[in-house]
Amino acid sequence: MRYISERSTDPGLLVLSSLAEGPKHGYAITRDVEQVAGVKLGPGSLYGALARLEEKGMIEALAAEARRRPYRLTAEGSAALSEQLQMLSRVVDTGLDRLRIAAEPG
Repeated sequence: MRYISERSTDPGLLVLSSLAEGPKHGYAITRDVEQVAGVKLGPGSLYGALARLEEKGMIEALAAEARRRPYRLTAEGSAALSEQLQMLSRVVDTGLDRLRIAAEPG
């Protein structure tokens, strides 16, 4: 079994990444996250993350549309997402470089 870091599948990070494309309601976020990351967010994880992100000012709820409430990324959420993705990019690049070096003969 392969270990998958909880950090890389953090619901908040996945929700912010989904909303970076534009406003979405819960079901659309869930579908997008599953397609992009291969992670299925259950209702508890999704709505818990939405509540925490909204409380921190990283997302905001928009007017409901036919019983669905869309959310959008705020400027603060966009900045936080950018910072987090840049840090993850450094980790990914370093890890891949180290794997490549370790696999080289001699």
